[in-house]
Amino acid sequence: MSARILISASYFVVAILFILGLKSMSSPVSARKGIVWAGAGMLIATLVTFLSPGMQNFALMVIALAIGGGIAWWGGKVVKMTDMPQMVAIYNGMGGGAAALIAAMEFARGEMHGSVVAALATLGALIGAVSFSGSVIAFTKLQGLMKRAHRLPGQNLWNIGVAAFTVLVGAGMVASGEPAPLQILVFFALALALGVIITLPIGGADMPVVISLYNALTGLAVGFEGYVLGNPALIIAGIVVGAAGSLLTQLMAKAMNRPLTNIIFSPITGEAQAGGSQIAGSMKEVTGLDAAAMMRYAQKVIVVPGYGMAVAQAQHKVWEMAELLEAEGVEVKFAIHPVAGRMPGHMNVLLAEAGVPYDKIFDMEEINAEFEQADVALVIGANDVVNPAARTAKSSPIYGMPILNADRARNVICVKRGKGAGYSGIENALFYGENTRMLYGSAQKAIAEVIAHIKELSA
Repeated sequence: MSARILISASYFVVAILFILGLKSMSSPVSARKGIVWAGAGMLIATLVTFLSPGMQNFALMVIALAIGGGIAWWGGKVVKMTDMPQMVAIYNGMGGGAAALIAAMEFARGEMHGSVVAALATLGALIGAVSFSGSVIAFTKLQGLMKRAHRLPGQNLWNIGVAAFTVLVGAGMVASGEPAPLQILVFFALALALGVIITLPIGGADMPVVISLYNALTGLAVGFEGYVLGNPALIIAGIVVGAAGSLLTQLMAKAMNRPLTNIIFSPITGEAQAGGSQIAGSMKEVTGLDAAAMMRYAQKVIVVPGYGMAVAQAQHKVWEMAELLEAEGVEVKFAIHPVAGRMPGHMNVLLAEAGVPYDKIFDMEEINAEFEQADVALVIGANDVVNPAARTAKSSPIYGMPILNADRARNVICVKRGKGAGYSGIENALFYGENTRMLYGSAQKAIAEVIAHIKELSA
């Protein structure tokens, strides 16, 4: 068997493994198996690359693989589950950055033969660079290095202007055939700046959608550069990632009842609420003992986890509390909003790590009708996804966004670190409801106190 036939056959196997892996990742039950299959496909694609005709610099390739693989292995071992969103963001950004660098090197070497190849390389470089710089900004926000969203004066004019200028410079590169070094530098500087400008104002419930969008852009960039290099593995991987990311982004945007253009050009912030009608009522505090008693003597409790649970690393305590309640005959379920947390599936990952059975975790569409029969809705560090202003307040920036109907439970207990607004800066009308009580403090400490009181009540 010739090397070329072996390579083609291997790429066919890689494509099958990628598709099977992606299909398996659609369910928490089979997700681990899917990751293994996709990883095996990527390993095969990497090893087969060494057999490509004309391949050189094997020593540098091995060194690069050793360094990159070592960093990834170490990072995967030490990363906390609460830090997974920023890890996903930065790794995704690296993929886009790598695609942009490939295009930059091809342009610098004058290897762009043909207008179609040059156009695809330029398009891949543009979206790859945007994904890289945008993902870096997302990482700094998720890591807490950037404390809040930043909106430029005339934000949308900046977005449109920089995007148009970048496309114009890119078109000039394609038309020239052999762009000058300064032209290449200006193009990439503009593309990187565009990613930064677009991502700076993003926050709150928009963040998971943006991370998913950049994931899709990275896939597309890799696919385009795979065509430029004539590498089927990159084309296959790029198409699969780009298509999956695009579908996920559309589904999440639909779950928020907001078009993608609205998320990018009109991100959720608390500014739109300023000057609007004030929320009537006051926040009423509850003690850990009272919260424990409300749930201990309830028939049904629905837990709504949010980013506050992730920050406090309280998922294990939450499941311990749920097991205690179930031992006393209380029915406990977990309700997950599609954009809860800081990345797609964030809450599902945390609950799975804590050992919560999959059959106790429900999506919004599955469980929303059950809140009216729940004695207690326990909201742990969630804000926008349970804010009833999304239904009633037309002045609210989240108006029209589907939410979890936690406010319709007989009693609502909200675990919150303080009295300020959430990450997006939007006041939550749920906190002021007549049937709502606030349990202040870190989720880890607050739930631990509730657990202690449940044990006392059950003794």
